[in-house]
Amino acid sequence: MDSLLLHDFHQNLGGRFLLLHGMEAVEDYGDVRAEHAALRGTAGALDLSFRGRLCVSGSDRRAFLNGQVTNNVKDLRTGQGCYAALVNAKGKMESDLNIYCLENELLLDFEPGLSAAVRERLEKYIIAEDAQVDDAAPLYGLLSAQGPRAAAVLESLGLPVPHNFMGAIRLEDAALGEIYVASQPRIGTSGFDLFVPTSSLPRAAEQLRTAARAAGGRFCGWAALEVARIEAGLPRFGADMDHTNLPPEAGLESRAVSYSKGCYIGQEVISRLRTYGQVAKSLRGLRLPDDLPELPANGAKIFQGEKEVGVITSAAASPMLRANIALGYVRREAGAPDTELFVAVGAAKVLARVVPLPFISPSKTGK
Repeated sequence: MDSLLLHDFHQNLGGRFLLLHGMEAVEDYGDVRAEHAALRGTAGALDLSFRGRLCVSGSDRRAFLNGQVTNNVKDLRTGQGCYAALVNAKGKMESDLNIYCLENELLLDFEPGLSAAVRERLEKYIIAEDAQVDDAAPLYGLLSAQGPRAAAVLESLGLPVPHNFMGAIRLEDAALGEIYVASQPRIGTSGFDLFVPTSSLPRAAEQLRTAARAAGGRFCGWAALEVARIEAGLPRFGADMDHTNLPPEAGLESRAVSYSKGCYIGQEVISRLRTYGQVAKSLRGLRLPDDLPELPANGAKIFQGEKEVGVITSAAASPMLRANIALGYVRREAGAPDTELFVAVGAAKVLARVVPLPFISPSKTGK
């Protein structure tokens, strides 16, 4: 297990921990509902240092990475970023990536436990290019402020607020050193990530805690973040998409796929889907009964009548909607809005209705 550098800091706040693909994360601080309310209503402070972080450097870094991922990296300028998928030759996903173009490198941020696999995949295709892949996690931790008042948190800290989606700003802080502030809304509202030198992480976390409290928020754990993510209808690699999925199945086309950038590994398969036909299944939102004794598990089957038409990937009890909701893959013929389906929950089958995503739009959050 890789423990959080700030384990004692979180423990002193009442943090309880869990493992995410071998990486330690804070599950909650004893009040998931209050933490969720902060994320949705004011500002939630998060320690996301369990996530993977790699840097790609070298003079050919943009051209090289452009040939590996689904989005256009080649034309990124310093301070810009994009969201992309890393796929194999058959178009199946190996990871999703937040990519930031810094002055001398490309910074990749992705789900925990994948650093070795992503690094190996990228290095496999470095032939004659001047490109090098290094693990940035030992050097930089990752803190985050999410929620309607996240910008106020940054302003309280004296940090610049990136206004462009996935924009990244570098600054030299007298006390904390070289920091990167990136626009990264992780729950469908406003959100910013802070890449902070590990030597300064304890001080930065304490400052973030103070600023979040001044904005009416608090430190929040994984449990509350997951509920808010599901409410926003945002798929997570490792839960709602994995090595069996094509990016269009998960609804990533508009955010993560460029059809004009040129060749990349897996490009032919994904382009063929767009040209000749649709995917057989797609990620959909499902509204479940409000009185369920338990939520469906990841992998629970979805039925239309007696016919199996899909599978649940994530489920949550939404405090904002006061309803049980789920994400899942549903076959094209059964995935239209308002279609009534059945989901296996334990030994029973419960009624479910296909609904548009997101469950909660950004305009309905905050104060």
